[in-house]
Amino acid sequence: MTRLSVNINKIATLRNARGENRPSVEDVAQDCERFGADGITVHPRPDERHIRRSDVLRLRPLVKTEFNIEGYPAEPFMELVLSVRPHQVTLVPDSPDAITSSSGWDVMSNIDFLKSIVERLKEAGIRPSIFVAPDLQQISAAALTGTDRVELYTKPYAEGYPKDPDSAIKPYIEASRHAHSLGLGVNAGHDLSLENLRFFAERMPYLNEVSIGHALICDALYLGLERTIKDYKAQLKL
Repeated sequence: MTRLSVNINKIATLRNARGENRPSVEDVAQDCERFGADGITVHPRPDERHIRRSDVLRLRPLVKTEFNIEGYPAEPFMELVLSVRPHQVTLVPDSPDAITSSSGWDVMSNIDFLKSIVERLKEAGIRPSIFVAPDLQQISAAALTGTDRVELYTKPYAEGYPKDPDSAIKPYIEASRHAHSLGLGVNAGHDLSLENLRFFAERMPYLNEVSIGHALICDALYLGLERTIKDYKAQLKL
């Protein structure tokens, strides 16, 4: 079954609005696990506008499922993840001021850089994953870096799903099959939701994990966190 990793960045955004510790990022992470999440994802950015370095340090001993840290592999980020040693690090090409991830890596143009980062992560016993578009050439290049997984950027799927779901998912099916043929695990994330997740999970071969934050937290405002996580998990139980 495809695993659900809950991105809790939006919880930190809400907390930071008051400058106190409510809601508690640590408590919510543990509640997500208690309600059935298979992992916790955070994306600490240099300006700490949501998840902070201190959050990552406090979360590490508390997360009992899989801890996934996303980010651009600048040296401060690498120092953090190498000290914390999460289960997985997802490498994204975001600029420091990016609001959210908006594209996958041009792996072919950054292959030497990414290869060196992947080597450092694997030496520390951390599983690397590279954020990519469903592009076969980029996935082939990702395999050359030595990464263990790729994470497919699913915003184009989410945008195309309402009009023509079969066309929207076609490149992702091809990408997942290609990645698998190269020995890569397959994750996916960005704009996956209760509306489009089941269709995606039903048709995607070799899908190891989805990482979902914004839509899940928005749903939780109406449904409650426990029911929301159970509803998302239900979409993955095929």
